[in-house]
Amino acid sequence: MQPLRGPGSSQDNDQQRLSQSAVYPETVDVNIRQLDPIPAPRLFIRDLPLGSEQIDLVLRSRQEIRDVLHGQDDRLLVIVGPCSIHDPKAALEYAGLLAQAREELQDRLVIVMRAYFEKPRTTVGWKGLINDPDVNGTFDIRKGMWLARKTLVNILELGLPTATEWLDPITPQYFSDAVSWGAIGARNTESQVHRELASGLSMPIGFKNSTDGNVQAAADSCYASSFEHHFLSVNLDGQVISVETKGNPDCHVILRGSAHGPNYSASDVHEALESLRQSKATETSGYGLLIDAAHGNCGKDEQVEAQVVEELAERLAAGKSGILGIMMESFLQGGHQSAAPLSELTYGQSITDACIAWDRTRELLERLAAAVSTRRERGMNQKREQA
Repeated sequence: MQPLRGPGSSQDNDQQRLSQSAVYPETVDVNIRQLDPIPAPRLFIRDLPLGSEQIDLVLRSRQEIRDVLHGQDDRLLVIVGPCSIHDPKAALEYAGLLAQAREELQDRLVIVMRAYFEKPRTTVGWKGLINDPDVNGTFDIRKGMWLARKTLVNILELGLPTATEWLDPITPQYFSDAVSWGAIGARNTESQVHRELASGLSMPIGFKNSTDGNVQAAADSCYASSFEHHFLSVNLDGQVISVETKGNPDCHVILRGSAHGPNYSASDVHEALESLRQSKATETSGYGLLIDAAHGNCGKDEQVEAQVVEELAERLAAGKSGILGIMMESFLQGGHQSAAPLSELTYGQSITDACIAWDRTRELLERLAAAVSTRRERGMNQKREQA
């Protein structure tokens, strides 16, 4: 028997023999119920393309974020929006309000909307718009992927840049062109797959401290992601490919608290920056990091979250260094509700973590902008005194 030439063979008999003998049904897909083909990323992009103004917004906002992270822009980066998007209509209404706030406060804040479509779960639960867009257990992932891209395109049309969490390593091929900032969550901070992914993504990436509060893992991720990597992935045509990345110089740490409590104090910030410096991460480590006012920093209580933002604003106004940006979970309605089909839900209220109501969010954004103004005045006064 002649050896098989492999998948690239041009001989029909070899291809037939390969298909018949190279994979044994008895040993694969034992726990798979169904395999549903999903169109290649290029088809989604062709169906929902970005216009020239949207492309310009993505490129411009990515550079603005980089400038903040590298200490070249004294504005505050604010990543704000729903914990996760389950209703594109409500998300778009929220985006309209946030776009207006961005325009009015753009001299002091770089506002980017959270547009999260994948939710990591500690055990089980609703895993996001992509996984189950109808929130009813039908898991129409093809529909979910289309809705996710459509939502991003619509938000960009309002002049508002977007941010998301990268969970599945294939997802970025479908809509990363529409995203200005990305996060790697606490559960994936130590994942080699996500470090490799971050090294090739085209936008700044924030790594959250791990769920147990370990900041060093996030610092190490920033360091690892700044290097080139080689790994398997898929291209826009859905073909399996070998990827060689250049490394991402714009990775940074996010303090999000832990199961043991918050970690946004001045001493926590100082220790996190020291971990970054010791890990020799990237040049952004010398300027500061982001603080997530939600999750472990507020115990998932939206009232406490608002208080955390107010405390951070006071520290910014006092001239405290090390904080380059803040993350907030916010939606039209405050609080949260249990997941259910759209017809059974309160409009504009989160079905994952509790969110700050829009009216309160607007107050907090104005307070953060005022803090940046005060910080600038303080800095100018100090320069005058030194002169």
